[in-house]
Amino acid sequence: MQIYKKIKYILLYIQFVFGILFLFFLFLFTNSQEKLWKLRQKFSKFQRHMFGYEIQIQGQIKDVNMIMINHQSMLDIMALEDFYPKNLTWIAKIELSKLPFFGTIMKKPNFICIDRSDPKSLIKLLKQAKQSIQENRVLAIFPEGTRSKGEKLLKFQSGAKIIAQKLNLKVQPVLIVDSAKILDTQNFTCNKGILKIIFMDLVDLNDEKWLENTRTKMQELLDKERLNA
Repeated sequence: MQIYKKIKYILLYIQFVFGILFLFFLFLFTNSQEKLWKLRQKFSKFQRHMFGYEIQIQGQIKDVNMIMINHQSMLDIMALEDFYPKNLTWIAKIELSKLPFFGTIMKKPNFICIDRSDPKSLIKLLKQAKQSIQENRVLAIFPEGTRSKGEKLLKFQSGAKIIAQKLNLKVQPVLIVDSAKILDTQNFTCNKGILKIIFMDLVDLNDEKWLENTRTKMQELLDKERLNA
């Protein structure tokens, strides 16, 4: 059974790589952000059918400027790209933009790539974030900074708080329940299932500890969902 799962993962990974190459090829023929968004959506919907998972949405998607998402798997990005009603601007570490083909796929849609080693990157980040919001897009950020591997969310980094407060944004936390159980690129496993995505209440920026309190609320909700699973 384990061998079967590994073979299945390898085959799905191969089709995913070819899918990325095809998406890269299509990206070369347009500079329209609307068309690029639609291509990303179609790619993500196709991957959902290939990987064999379903999406269950709980809560209300609010009209906001930024969403904060917990992160376990690359499935988190594909799932939100699949159904979110507005064009998302993903905020990611600059190392990803240096990967072959991924660079074009990230730069063409004007995703924001952060160089954490450069102190001046914050100024550039705020400028790009403001421009994105003016284009009626929604910023999407993983406040943990990287994928969590255990039962607990990682400490939320200050970047999300700086962006939200400097630009006075409306922010909605989004909890994705254990996406790594469906697609785990660390252990090379892929399983069919239902991916639950919960849209929580907006954060209160007047609360000085809103970032830490948001992490606590997300962790409590995640623990509750696991108990009820």
